[in-house]
Parts: sequence; structure tokens; C-alpha cells
Amino acid sequence: MENNPVLVEYLPIAVLIGIALFFAVLLPVLSLNLGPKPKENARSKMIPYESGIVAIGEAQRRLPVKFYRIAVLFILFDVDIILLVPWAVTFRKLGLYGLAVMGIFMLLFILGDVWVWKKGILEWE
Repeated sequence: MENNPVLVEYLPIAVLIGIALFFAVLLPVLSLNLGPKPKENARSKMIPYESGIVAIGEAQRRLPVKFYRIAVLFILFDVDIILLVPWAVTFRKLGLYGLAVMGIFMLLFILGDVWVWKKGILEWE
């Protein structure tokens, strides 16, 4: 083992993958074997509603596109913050080049925000 440095470097990764696979197989098997079993006379438990009310219409309705737009904007703001934090930590090392690149990035992001605002996507009706 001392003679092969590749084995020494990759052994912890192999052990971690082995543990992950072990639990990925073990937990579903334990859940199936130790979990509650359905009873034969529990047909009422298998229907979608146990309250006795007959379902009217579809169970899921379509959401307006506005919800998805807001969700995408939320993700974009998160990505912006995620990119700003490492830049702020290494700001002094990056120097003027890092400031210029982040300035261009922020300018493009702010232009996109202004466009979204002008389109009225942020207004809720």
C-alpha cells in the first residue's frame, strides 16, 4: 500500500462511495421489511380521499406562468449572491482586473433587473 501513491490518495473516496452505496441499498430494504404493511380490509385507505367526499375536478391545477417567472428570478438572485461572496473574499488578490470583471457582471445583471422591472414581471396582480 505504501508503494502505490494513487491507491493511497483514492482509498478514502472509494470508502466513501462504498458507505454511500451500502446505505443506499440498506435503507430501502429495511423500510420495506420493517415498515407497516397494508391490511387486506383497508381498501378505503387506498382511495385518494378518506373523508367520503367525492372528488370534483382534477387534483392538480395548472399554475400561471407568472409563478415560474418569479421562481426563475429568485434563482437568478441567488446565483448572483453566490457569485458575489467568493469575489468579495478574494477581492484584494484579484486587483483591478477582478473589479472590472465584477463591474461588467453587475452591470449586465442590473440591466437585466431593469428590463424585468420595465416589463412588469415583478408586479403582482
